[in-house]
Amino acid sequence: MWKEKLYQSIDDAAPELFLMSDDIFDHPEAGMEEYHAMGLLTDWLEKEGFAVERGVAKVETAFRAVFKNGEGGPNIGLLCEYDALPGIGHACGHHMQGPCILAAAKALKESAGDRPYTVTVYGTPAEESVSGKIKMIQNGCTFEELSVAFMMHGGPATQVDVKSLANSKFRVIYHGVSSHAAMQPEKGRSALDGLILAFQGIEFLREHVNSDVRIHYTVTNCGGTPANVVPARAEASVYVRSYNRTYLDTVIERFKKVLKGAAMMTETEVEIVEEKKVDNKIPVHSLNELLMKQAHEVGAPRIRPAREKTGSTDFGNVMHRIPGTCARVAFVGEQAASHSQEYLDAGKTEEAHHAILYGAKMIAGAARELIDQPELLEAVQKEFQENLRKETAEF
Repeated sequence: MWKEKLYQSIDDAAPELFLMSDDIFDHPEAGMEEYHAMGLLTDWLEKEGFAVERGVAKVETAFRAVFKNGEGGPNIGLLCEYDALPGIGHACGHHMQGPCILAAAKALKESAGDRPYTVTVYGTPAEESVSGKIKMIQNGCTFEELSVAFMMHGGPATQVDVKSLANSKFRVIYHGVSSHAAMQPEKGRSALDGLILAFQGIEFLREHVNSDVRIHYTVTNCGGTPANVVPARAEASVYVRSYNRTYLDTVIERFKKVLKGAAMMTETEVEIVEEKKVDNKIPVHSLNELLMKQAHEVGAPRIRPAREKTGSTDFGNVMHRIPGTCARVAFVGEQAASHSQEYLDAGKTEEAHHAILYGAKMIAGAARELIDQPELLEAVQKEFQENLRKETAEF
């Protein structure tokens, strides 16, 4: 049976996969610096017969690797991250993603049948920092040639996600006029006053938005101005989040009016820089169900219901373009928090190694069913389009 062939291919590669995962773990690299990890992953893919392109979309540590079985048919997208957290290391489990995705890609290549299809592996760096997938999209790599996209992530349980938070990060700078606060206060226009009024306005805005909206802010720079000097510059970092990007964009327009109003009241100027725009996931329940069906078939550990709501991820920007899902596979205790010491301590354990194999089998099994059953893929894509329309039409 074809699934046994898939699973055997993955099991045969296990020693190499574990060494690769441990190597990436032992050489943690922050976003946009993942040259060692990218080298390991791309060299292995070339060895396995994939056509590899490095530096995709002007992002040096991004890559694309392609295998074609004939012409036409679906294009199965397999995405992986491999960045570490600065100063901490791989406390989010990204070191497991590449080896898992490579194993799934190899299995799909080796189980090639009569049906035409393409397997495309994308290496997407810097998820934890500058959101590499968004950079790639901005530079022309839209991922839209893919029929579907899969990812893997380690976690406390084996499950999938439904919703994630859309997130816009802003750098807000107020520019005023400096003066001596005691001798010539009338000549000053306080940038800090503008910023404080903006924060107060944000608090009032909170009362009149949907309950899922979250706004976080902090002062990042006031220039070290002494208390007796009117500050000419004040800077803040602000995050605005919601589970619906379309609605969030309407809140952001109101948020900007608050900032501009504070500038008017203080006769200062405000500079608003959007540093990051992360979309929420568009859930495709039929695709999630297909992936979890594989989890039961391979006996994955601690299978749990879907996470209904999660934080932010740049995979959401991909899932606004094509149907996608992420296989979360248990390798830490159920009380462990991401970016924690527990994740770090479990990074090279037997559980982490097994999670790589379980994830690869889940993804390869789901992908092969989509290849062999065109009507199944058609239903997934139809549901995605319907859910995307609902998302954008709601507000």
